[in-house]
Amino acid sequence: MKKQGEDTRQKMETPGRRGHLITEHRNPRSEQLDCMSSMEILELMNAEDATVPEAVGKVLPRIAEFVEHVVRSFRAGGRLIYAGAGTSGRLGVLDASECPPTFSVPPELVRGVIAGGTPALTRSIEGAEDYPETGMESLKELDLTSKDCVLGIATGATTPFVHGALDYARQVGAYTGFLVCTDEDEISGRADVIIPVVVGPEIVTGSTRMKAGTATKLILNMISTTAMVRINKTYGNLMVDLKALNAKLWDRGARIVSEISQLTYEAALDLLKQADGEVKTTLVMALKGLPAEDARSRLQDQDGSLRRVLESGD
Repeated sequence: MKKQGEDTRQKMETPGRRGHLITEHRNPRSEQLDCMSSMEILELMNAEDATVPEAVGKVLPRIAEFVEHVVRSFRAGGRLIYAGAGTSGRLGVLDASECPPTFSVPPELVRGVIAGGTPALTRSIEGAEDYPETGMESLKELDLTSKDCVLGIATGATTPFVHGALDYARQVGAYTGFLVCTDEDEISGRADVIIPVVVGPEIVTGSTRMKAGTATKLILNMISTTAMVRINKTYGNLMVDLKALNAKLWDRGARIVSEISQLTYEAALDLLKQADGEVKTTLVMALKGLPAEDARSRLQDQDGSLRRVLESGD
């Protein structure tokens, strides 16, 4: 019988040998790292980092496949949820937290869950990743449904927390992706799409906050940004769906309105204030001669597409 207060979670057995993982291999170019000068270390890091975009490029079709499902999920009222531990979890939470101010979406649309919860964002919670059922519990707390998409992030592909999250997501019928930095052969079937970005051994052996972390950040940027563009959060490359909430965003919003509408900066800022800081609404007001409420209604009728509203004949 377990003593009171004793952890009753089922911890996944630690593999006796993890050296087969690419992320655990020694990098031959850095075997004499501690003998190098500062400049030599920096040059080596820079050279290794330069290989990351090429590795990401090789898996673009897999990323695109996942993004298409994210777009469908958003349009159906679903969400994108990242699940990871350590650096992978922090990067997922970071990407999710940047979507609301960038694209004016509710914070519930893109979420990040991390093994160990909020405390793990600022300090290492050792052992938090070792329990698959906590990954499952994290998604249950979000009331995961079949409309959602879940991306598990585990550079070595072995994190029990992430496995538990993916297993639960598949049980409820959510679409799943698995972002890893190792070979996919041993994890086929773990998710609907595997994204295996193989960046090779790290300069400091096993320190996946380096190249693997860089690759993860690039891919999460790609996923969230592409999905947001596809659901009409930009006009060309302009961030038109922002809502001005501080001085920087009021200035950016006024400059965007001025550039597209040809209004003076002062006139654009005044109209933006009338639209409560909503750039899209302001542009429809300026270019279609409509009051704010009618402008919002036009945008809603066109699924938020500023381009379709502006190019319509009425």
